[in-house]
Amino acid sequence: MTGLDVAVWPSGAGLDDDGALRLAGHGATDLAAEHDTPVFVLDEAMFHERARLFRDAFTAAFEAIGSGVDVYYAGKSFLSVAVARWAYADGLRVDTCTGGELAVALRAQVPGEAIGLHGNNKSDSEIARAIDARVGRIVLDSVAEVGRVAAAARAAGRGPHDRVGVMVRVTTGIHAGGHEFIATAHEDQKFGISVTGGQALAALREVLTHPELELLGAHSHIGSQIQDVAAFEANARVMLALRADLERATGVLMPELDLGGGYGIAYVPGEEAMDVPAFARSLAATVQRVCAELDTTVPRVSIEPGRAVVGPTTVTLYRVGVVKPVTLDDGSVRTYVAVDGGMSDNIRPALYGARYTARLANRAGSPETVRARVVGKHCESGDIVIDEVALPADVAPGDLLAVPATGAYGRSMASTYNHVPRPPVVAVAEGTSRVLVRRETEDDLLALDLG
Repeated sequence: MTGLDVAVWPSGAGLDDDGALRLAGHGATDLAAEHDTPVFVLDEAMFHERARLFRDAFTAAFEAIGSGVDVYYAGKSFLSVAVARWAYADGLRVDTCTGGELAVALRAQVPGEAIGLHGNNKSDSEIARAIDARVGRIVLDSVAEVGRVAAAARAAGRGPHDRVGVMVRVTTGIHAGGHEFIATAHEDQKFGISVTGGQALAALREVLTHPELELLGAHSHIGSQIQDVAAFEANARVMLALRADLERATGVLMPELDLGGGYGIAYVPGEEAMDVPAFARSLAATVQRVCAELDTTVPRVSIEPGRAVVGPTTVTLYRVGVVKPVTLDDGSVRTYVAVDGGMSDNIRPALYGARYTARLANRAGSPETVRARVVGKHCESGDIVIDEVALPADVAPGDLLAVPATGAYGRSMASTYNHVPRPPVVAVAEGTSRVLVRRETEDDLLALDLG
């Protein structure tokens, strides 16, 4: 692991004697030769390590306070049939937020009861399919959706003795997340029902009027890329108070609270990886303490890590094309390094300024470095993969460039902008590699065009 920041690069990453990158025993040069570039390379063993880490840490923390926990893998971060199978095999449930994600989980043969369905604008067909699949819970995002899901349940023949499990998504006013676009619990945005003015409490009470629905609990999600447990603890306090308010008003004590996901990871050198066991213990202690203050029992808790499971497992390999030194107004030079992908396979930097790092993958390169900006091949000046990074001064066309921590929201948010086909996802383990999601082709793109 010499020369690689262990907080940023996959646990199976290392360097050859000549400084070339290896991933789970596979040379980056060999992977690029076999699968072409760009390519997402996922360390399979690390995915299992991360999934089990969250499962074991949160299970131990909440068992210690007399409760239980369900860990849902947030499929929006990256979902494929294999990944859904892995998550379920590792003891996780699978959280989906569209009919397409639900279809992937079902194709992976994840049992319905181990699947949740989110979405702020679910279609009638998505609701019906979730009910037909007997998903473990449907997360209601508006008061209007309460009646819609109840009607769909009745149409499916569900009733008081065969209820559809639901949760109500609540916006708690806790502001967290690295950018406005990924902070999801403030009031002025599209998700959930605010606790302000008793709105969330009224929605919970509305669910109780429908005999076809089983109120499992309340759900919250406060944002993404959060490293500070204090935000989660503040959110838990609001959720537990809401639970107590419903019990006082109706006598009904919700058995479960979902405290969401959004757990952060390290993207660039100097950032620290989250201490998952310590995080879990701190959150459990807060839940126990607040329940004691409210004189109520501790609920079962669920959480939804996605990025924190798959994000650190994956490296994107690019091929360098153009290398262009540009003299700036102050006389300094910035070297633009253009690669064969860009915003179509990683929109996060353009969307909300996400930061990444990179290194040469096929060789060590010269000890002298240049101030580089890694850019893509798309017809947008904002097509920037990495705004600034030190790269070897002899970086040249044909070199391989590796960008770590791209497992979450790379392939899942990928587009075909400029008709650039989306890259494949290749899983690597010691001695084996296999394609999980194949490379899109020009034939795939043209197949949709009916002329």
